[in-house]
Amino acid sequence: MSSSTETDAWVAGTDGFRGGWVVVLHRPRTGTTRCRIVDGTDALFALPEAPAVLGVDMVIGLPDRARPGGRTCDRAARQLLGHPRGTSVFSPPAHAVLGAKTYDEAQRRNRASGPDAPGLTKQAFHLLPKIRALAERMAPARQDRVYEVHPELAFYAMNGNAPIEESKHTDTGRAVRTALLSAHGFPSVETVAAGLSDGPVGTDDVLDAHAACWTARRLHADTAERCPSRDDSAPRNDRGLRMEIWR
Repeated sequence: MSSSTETDAWVAGTDGFRGGWVVVLHRPRTGTTRCRIVDGTDALFALPEAPAVLGVDMVIGLPDRARPGGRTCDRAARQLLGHPRGTSVFSPPAHAVLGAKTYDEAQRRNRASGPDAPGLTKQAFHLLPKIRALAERMAPARQDRVYEVHPELAFYAMNGNAPIEESKHTDTGRAVRTALLSAHGFPSVETVAAGLSDGPVGTDDVLDAHAACWTARRLHADTAERCPSRDDSAPRNDRGLRMEIWR
């Protein structure tokens, strides 16, 4: 958790989209919220507000050997979310995949990482540039401030530890998530989403970034929950990074 005791500290959450990252910043003491778009991972680590906690909706602790079903935290998250929301938690690639230039090469590298290692989904392959950029910048010490989060786990927690049945890609699903965020300290999320609707950022990206920020606020307050459970130690990869997902 963050050790920051500054009463004016900011927290932030971010969700990736094709052209960059949507960032939501929040100052818990005043309730002030800001939203902006940044074009690269370097900008995430150089936000002028210097957030005490940054929740990132992207894999941070990559496994050294891919396994069916992914990491322990991925399997735990799917178990909480159930069907169909559990499908939003994808199995990340093995670290060796980061150097792959093509999908075929990525498949081969993932399968070669372990005796029962599976192939790689197209979804995971398309996320490689952002996963790679994060991996290049992360170190164990940085996990005191930068955390892997998952929006659907955040909405699960906001919803009384119950998954949301409707997809975020439907009007009903977006309305449910907007209402939950409004009830949990982000009343302007609908206005923010409408303001960005004409650009490359989708409404679901804005909702997810707000959900990531909500988890960052909980991390800063030391009230967040984790997959795997906080009662268990989180596995670490060969680079010393914890493999965990927060909500």
